[in-house]
Amino acid sequence: MEKFTTLTSRAIPLPIENIDTDQIIPARFLKAISKAGFGENLFRDWRYKDGKENADFVLNNTTYQGKILVAGDNFGCGSSREHAAWALTDYGFKVIVSSYFADIFKGNALNNGLLPVQVSPEVLKEMLSVIKANPQTNVIVNLEEQYIAVEGTGIKESFEIDAYKKMCLMNGYDDIDFLVSNKDKIEAFEASRTI
Repeated sequence: MEKFTTLTSRAIPLPIENIDTDQIIPARFLKAISKAGFGENLFRDWRYKDGKENADFVLNNTTYQGKILVAGDNFGCGSSREHAAWALTDYGFKVIVSSYFADIFKGNALNNGLLPVQVSPEVLKEMLSVIKANPQTNVIVNLEEQYIAVEGTGIKESFEIDAYKKMCLMNGYDDIDFLVSNKDKIEAFEASRTI
């Protein structure tokens, strides 16, 4: 995974509540076992209608761009499919902002280098309003200091993250990378044990 410390990016507003994993990546696209290529089917049923791009869907609107998706409340509910995180990261998102995340989605996101930032409903509403009014607005996500802010506004809020997952993201580790990074300590511990 890539290291994540701070991201400054434009954001894409998706003010829909209760977006479930089947809406993020429909079940009919789950046949592949590689993470690559899932991004092209992200929000497939919203992005396309009758085989053509749906001009009304925000991902098809070039006015909005960026590596941050600002979504409505209760993002990632539904099934536990890890493919939802794969699709979001393969599409290019690094951060998802919502006022609530389903626990399994949150874990899957963190395990795949995607940072779920949970903000208060009030801050989420303000962020969506500012981004819609000015699509050029940058959002700053500082993982080290654990805050999210909107440039040129007074919007700023801290967020919580598990200390282990924070360390992994900042070092670009998945769980195996973390173990490998501690190989010397593990070997030293094993050598110190007597049978």
